[in-house]
Amino acid sequence: MTFSSYSSSSPSAPELSVDVVIVGGGPAGLMAAEVLSQAGVSVHLFDAMPSVGRKFLLAGKGGLNLTHSEAPDLFKSRYGAQQAHVGPWLSQMDAQAVRDWAQGLGVNTFVGSSGRVFPLEMKAAPLLRAWLQRLRHPASGVPVQFHMRHRWQGWEGDQLVFEPTGPVGVRRVSARATLLALGGASWPRLGSDGAWVSLLAEQGVSIAPLQPSNCGFDVTGREGQGWTEHFRTRFAGHPLKSVALRVGHRAPGVEASSHEPVEAFLPDRFDRKGEFVITETGVEGSLVYAASALLRDDLAQGHAQFMLDLLPDKSLSQVLTEVRWPRGSRSLSSHLKSRLGIDGVKMGLLHELCSPQTLAQPEALAANLKGLVISLQKPRPVAEAISTAGGVEYASVTPQGMLLKCPGVYCAGEMMDWEAPTGGYLLTACLASGRAAGLGILANL
Repeated sequence: MTFSSYSSSSPSAPELSVDVVIVGGGPAGLMAAEVLSQAGVSVHLFDAMPSVGRKFLLAGKGGLNLTHSEAPDLFKSRYGAQQAHVGPWLSQMDAQAVRDWAQGLGVNTFVGSSGRVFPLEMKAAPLLRAWLQRLRHPASGVPVQFHMRHRWQGWEGDQLVFEPTGPVGVRRVSARATLLALGGASWPRLGSDGAWVSLLAEQGVSIAPLQPSNCGFDVTGREGQGWTEHFRTRFAGHPLKSVALRVGHRAPGVEASSHEPVEAFLPDRFDRKGEFVITETGVEGSLVYAASALLRDDLAQGHAQFMLDLLPDKSLSQVLTEVRWPRGSRSLSSHLKSRLGIDGVKMGLLHELCSPQTLAQPEALAANLKGLVISLQKPRPVAEAISTAGGVEYASVTPQGMLLKCPGVYCAGEMMDWEAPTGGYLLTACLASGRAAGLGILANL
């Protein structure tokens, strides 16, 4: 094969000729390196950052969610339209295999109340240290060679070209096989900046546009301009707890508008209880992230909104009874606080999104307490998202992950066209795809 996406007259470092080059030191790249090195293959791993696993460490900052304990069929369904492609990866490294792998590194795990699986210490750093120790000093196989601060610039002829940080000069590397595990485009300061898209597009590789996944959204307020200054100043950063979020199919014949009654929807696509956070421009947090793929795709069709149940443990009739209760001289805020516990940011949302006429009518008020419509304007930028949707399309690769347009070049991890919710699904699929790619390279070497 011959590529020609880079040319430079810059000084050169000595050329390398190796068995396998891995570009990207995230979970997928590291797992592929482990598979190959244990099989006795010489692996050189290059990464633009000063150290590997930076996004992995960030993901474990609040407690590393390794995987999930749910049944395999349900687990696989979390990958939505791409489960047929992710499924073969999981058949080689499923949730239990991830736990066994961690235990092999001396990291025991436990299942939390939500079914998510965590290391006993809850941290990512001990696992990453043990993993790198095994890669550098394996009990059997060949040590992995790491080259940090080397940014991949494409190909010159049939050689990979890297620009190291510092005075070393451009480095050209020949390899029998190459694995690209460069991530998506979320959190670019940690290394995943999506710069690989143009390099592969030049080679004719089909790439679905990168989009934010597990992301927040900007809202369209009652006046169509986002949150009011009063609401933003008072409630940005406040969590909404013990609420339910629903994303429904629009009922036949209902016209799209900013705020409609709950009866205008058929809530059968997403319905879950949890919490999220009010931001300066909209909403973010675990419950919003879980519904973000649906909401993002709805926005791509022109309109997206979700319904917020502020009292998910009470029925509409119970709420209506309490709203109708005579309040005498008390204000509406005092009445709702005493009868239903509605105050703070929940009360602020009612005032923000409901007209005075709606708040004055018990039936309309109760309907909004059980189904407050929040309309969305746009997703937050992909750089702020937890993960990325889109990437290298499966029609562009063989079943073993090799690019049809670039023989000998494989892809793995988040740069492939798939997405998943948080909950251990992202990390499991990255690890599994790295293992699958490593095995594919072994089979073809």
